[in-house]
Order: sequence, then C-alpha cells, then structure tokens
Amino acid sequence: MVKKDHTALILSGGGARAAYQVGVLSAIGKMMPKHSSIPFPIICGTSAGALNAAMLAANADNFTRAISKLSYLWRHLTPDQIYQVDSMSMVSSIGRILLSLFQNGHPTQQLSLLNNQPLRQLLQRFLDLDKINTCIHHKQLEAISITAMSYSSGKTTSFYQGKSSLSNWESNRSLGLRSRLTYNHLLASSAIPTIFPAQKIGEHYFADGAMRQQSPISPALHLGAKKVMIIGVSGNRAPKHWHSEVSRPHPPSIAQITGQLLNSAFIDNLEDDIEQLERINKLSANQPQSQYQPIETMIISPSVELDQLAAQHFSDLPTGLKCVMGAIGATPKAGGSSAASYLLFTQDYCRSLIELGQKDANWEKEKIMSFLNIPSHAKPVYE
Repeated sequence: MVKKDHTALILSGGGARAAYQVGVLSAIGKMMPKHSSIPFPIICGTSAGALNAAMLAANADNFTRAISKLSYLWRHLTPDQIYQVDSMSMVSSIGRILLSLFQNGHPTQQLSLLNNQPLRQLLQRFLDLDKINTCIHHKQLEAISITAMSYSSGKTTSFYQGKSSLSNWESNRSLGLRSRLTYNHLLASSAIPTIFPAQKIGEHYFADGAMRQQSPISPALHLGAKKVMIIGVSGNRAPKHWHSEVSRPHPPSIAQITGQLLNSAFIDNLEDDIEQLERINKLSANQPQSQYQPIETMIISPSVELDQLAAQHFSDLPTGLKCVMGAIGATPKAGGSSAASYLLFTQDYCRSLIELGQKDANWEKEKIMSFLNIPSHAKPVYE
C-alpha cells in the first residue's frame, strides 16, 4: 500500500510537449504495485496538462489503467485528432480573422488559427468525466483542479472538483471555484490564444490557463497539498551550453517572438514559483518558531532541449500548417522551432517525448519512490 500524505501532482501546459508528462507517469506506474490507485490524491492541470490530469482523475481507482489509456492516446496521436488539418479550414480561419478587422472589433464567430473540434470528439470518446465524482466519493481522489484564464476579468480561474470540505478562494489575480468539470473546462484550459478558440463557461469566455498564471503551485496548496510533484516541460536540467545564445543576422521572426511568449507563459512562471516556494521553505527551516509547514517538492523536467527535439520532427506537420509555420518563421532554419513544438501532435514526436520522460523518471527512481512512499519491496507492474 502506498501512503499518499496529501501529495499533489502538478501538470503544466505546453501543447504537444505534454506527452513528456505521460512518459514520466508511465515510469512511475511501473514502480508501483499493479492496479494501485493513483499516488496523487490531488491533481492540478493547466493547458495540455489539464487533459492528462482529467484522465488520471477519472481513473483514480486504477493508476495502471489510467497510464495505459494516456500512453495509448499519446502514442497514437495525430494532428487531425487535435485540430482540422486541411488547408481549406486554415484558409477559412485566416479569412475570418481578416474579416473581423472590418467588424468594429465585434466578430460574429470565434477567431482562431485552428479549429480544435476534433479534440472535443477525442475527449468524448476516451474520457468519462462522470467517473471523477465516483472516485471522489470512494475517497480515491481528494480533488482535481483545471485552470483557465477569463477574458472578462483576466483572472486565473481554477475550476476544482473535490471533497465537500474544500472551499473557494480568491485573490487579486486568481480565483478558485467549485465546479462540475466538463469538456468545455478542458478545452478552455488548453486554448492557446489566437491558435485555438476560446470556450464559453457560464457567461464568460476562457482561454489557456497558463497565460496569466503567476503561481501554478497555488491551487494545489489551496486544495490541501502538503507535498507536490511537478512535471515540467522545460529543459532546465540541460547542460548550460545548450542555453547559449546563437547569433542570427536577421531580426526575430513572428514565430521566434511567439515562441518566447509561449515559453514565458508555460515555463517561466512555473519555475519562478518553484524558486519562491523553495526560498520560503528555507526561511521557515531557519525559524523554529514559524507556524509555516514546509512543502516538500519533487521536480522532474526534460534533460533534453525540447526545441531541438521538435526541430527534428518539423517535417511531420500537416502540409497546410507547415506552410503557415514556414511563413511566420516557425522552422528550424529560421530559429522558430519553439513555437512549432507546441503544435507537433505527431506520433514520432510524441513518442520521442514519452521515451524521454520515461528515461528521466528512471534516473530519479529512488527519489521518486521515497517521495511517494512506495515500498522498496512492492512488486512492480511489469516485473
């Protein structure tokens, strides 16, 4: 039996990069006894991480089954299961965007480069959200939080579903609301602005939760977490020379600018929040009289730069999208692979990310087992 100790799992955003999280979770699943319930009673997901979080929560009674479903989905994923890939759809989307310039700022239809209706159909086919309530009722799950950004208020809103003792919270820039999670919540959380359409929840429209999420760890703490495992999608463990600047003779392309903005939203805020939490933990440790209880953390992130990995698979993009990406400079040659990496929902790229996640988690096997209180004598799933 794995002792859970109010442990939270935090899954960050990053589009196709979220396949890395599945690799890490697959490796953790192999460390645990077969058919165990999930070792994370609290799950918090943002953007593409919200989709993984929902699958885990709906299968909280059986971690092996949850990982099996996630792995199958990501290993067999193709772009046309996420967004409409035909050239006509993209031309139509671009036309609507241009037409909106002449509609006094009040478009009559949703504006986005890509139509992600296929993703809704995929979720409806493989994910039964009603099971979340069942897992909460049977105490296999304490809470799940899905974070999105409100276009009305600009606030980061964490929609949570969990045990009855939990309460809403609010600060200047964030809000926690008890909700019965729907597919709209998941699509809203993963709706990268201008790329995917916003989703209406209640009377307001919401988009990708990472856009203004200054404290990605906060929802987990509000939901009662005492320990947090964070699976990121940045290459912050990579050697320093991989981060060295490469001089380029031309001004930055639209794709380079967009890539940096996306990295800021999906990566920088999470890493800054981790640093702040670790700083608070150290300060409290030096003050024995402090009432603050340190939050134990475990962080797993890619050991390889994902931009470099994406560059190797750029040619796998659908022809129409590849043309659009090429026009804005989102190509390896133009230095815009970072932007493309968020939309590379191709089998080879996703499988490469899964394998990388498995390898990185296995490097940390002893630490993970200690953090999750997995007995060393536990019989692994695939022994």
